[in-house]
Amino acid sequence: VLLAAAVCTKAGKAIVSRQFVEMTRTRIEGLLAAFPKLMNTGKQHTFVETESVRYVYQPMEKLYMVLITTKNSNILEDLETLRLFSRVIPEYCRALEENEISEHCFDLIFAFDEIVALGYRENVNLAQIRTFTEMDSHEEKVFRAVRETQEREAKAEMRRKAKELQQARRDAERHGKKAPGFGGFGSSAVSGGVTAMITETIIETEKPKVAPAPARPTGPSKALKLGAKGKEVDNFVDKLKSEGENIMTSVGKRSAEAAKVLTSPINME
Repeated sequence: VLLAAAVCTKAGKAIVSRQFVEMTRTRIEGLLAAFPKLMNTGKQHTFVETESVRYVYQPMEKLYMVLITTKNSNILEDLETLRLFSRVIPEYCRALEENEISEHCFDLIFAFDEIVALGYRENVNLAQIRTFTEMDSHEEKVFRAVRETQEREAKAEMRRKAKELQQARRDAERHGKKAPGFGGFGSSAVSGGVTAMITETIIETEKPKVAPAPARPTGPSKALKLGAKGKEVDNFVDKLKSEGENIMTSVGKRSAEAAKVLTSPINME
């Protein structure tokens, strides 16, 4: 069973460590700190054992790639797993240095999880690990494409509605009318529409104004006027005289007296 995988310095300082079974931080730090002391200088071995665990390691310039397993674990499988771990690190780090590995530590941890699950090796290769960590999904791409299309269509519809509203306002201002209210814009639009309806109702219910009486004509009146008859008789007599007729002057006197009688006021006492 694979207990943990770590990248550490030659002094035993852990840079990246991934535990595949439940283990405390103190224990993993103690195991990694004891690792440099167990290596025998001058001997080319890729593993070292203690009473409880086995260290399978591979040098990488100034660093070590270390796998901590149980003593009854298959050493051949552990060595093959160690080689896969060693090939994964250059895929995510441009240089095998402490700063570079620290910067891409989460990418390495995700890759380690694809190689080992619950302490046992997964049947994966380097290309599959790369694909799994990228989490490339065709369905996700289709979903994103559809969503982007919907967002573009919604933005285009909003621009079209805004242009229509501006055009309606310009037309209303040109004809001297109030701009029509549009629903869905909050309480201000509703209040504006209600105000317009109340104003129109008040205007319709107002009483029509009475037209002034037409002016009386200034022409001659056909009503009877007192004193006008005597003047007409005198004019008629003068006309006859001019035509050569002899008319008695008494007629004129009588007509004048009659006119005076007609024009004299009547005493009602």
